[in-house]
Amino acid sequence: MTPPGRDRLRELLDAVLDEDNRTLTDMAGDAYASPFHFSRQVSVGAGESPVALRRRVVLERAAWQLRQGASVTEVALAAGYESVEGFSRAFARAYGRTPGSLATTGDGGVRARDEHWLPAPNGLHFHPPSSLWVSDEPVRRGGDEVTALLVHHGVEDTRALLELAKGLPDEEYRRVRTPGLSVLAWSGTEETLAAVLDELVWTLEVWVASIEGADTPTRGADDPAALLDRHDAVAPRWLAAVREVSRRGAWNDRLVDALCEPPESFVLGSVVAHVLTFSAHRRLLARHWLRAAGVAVDAGDPIEWLSRRDR
Repeated sequence: MTPPGRDRLRELLDAVLDEDNRTLTDMAGDAYASPFHFSRQVSVGAGESPVALRRRVVLERAAWQLRQGASVTEVALAAGYESVEGFSRAFARAYGRTPGSLATTGDGGVRARDEHWLPAPNGLHFHPPSSLWVSDEPVRRGGDEVTALLVHHGVEDTRALLELAKGLPDEEYRRVRTPGLSVLAWSGTEETLAAVLDELVWTLEVWVASIEGADTPTRGADDPAALLDRHDAVAPRWLAAVREVSRRGAWNDRLVDALCEPPESFVLGSVVAHVLTFSAHRRLLARHWLRAAGVAVDAGDPIEWLSRRDR
């Protein structure tokens, strides 16, 4: 039983965020609890696993430090990463841009307190220089957290499928699986695994260019290695675009897509929903065809994906 006046959740959060507690075992020991019960208490109280909460707040702190002029190397070490490369990958997945892009632009000065915040299910965020801020963000933003999860899952799941496709012989990769299959009337036929994976990447390239107001992109090669390069180039831009829409609450803003002939107008929220819907369909289709080619592949379940990330 928690004694009167004792804030058990705050004690748990202190254990999660203590500089010396880099693992779940460290956190639980500091809170005098087993790892299982500690993880359960934090997840129930904060709506987020302790590992995911710590990772997110540490990255928020890193973004703030970079904007104050700290180097990527010193921020990576302070965040507990063993290498700058590992930190950079984690940062880019979360923010949709590299840490170097903040460190080299002199992007400091007076900014909104939530400029460095990532989507959170509990309103708990890093507040400089070393505090937590509890916001009303979950009430204000509603379903944005689910959208953020689906968007992140989509880009990481696509990349995982492209990695698996690298191990296929070219004849299997380009074998016609369903003659005449067309996912969308205007996208042409997608009869092969190569076509489906290419369309997954191309869809992001086109929509990101539309949102950014850029020229029509050039469609690159569709072999798995080339698609991985294309995906790694566009995925951070897509994450950044969706995050900016979410941050501004601009889901109902309209995009005039000059890349269409003639130009068309789209609600930004519908664009994101469109990408998520057909990306999920194509990824499940790719899984079916990978299995038909003898490749072991998981179910693509966001629950399992998030569970792996939280470990």
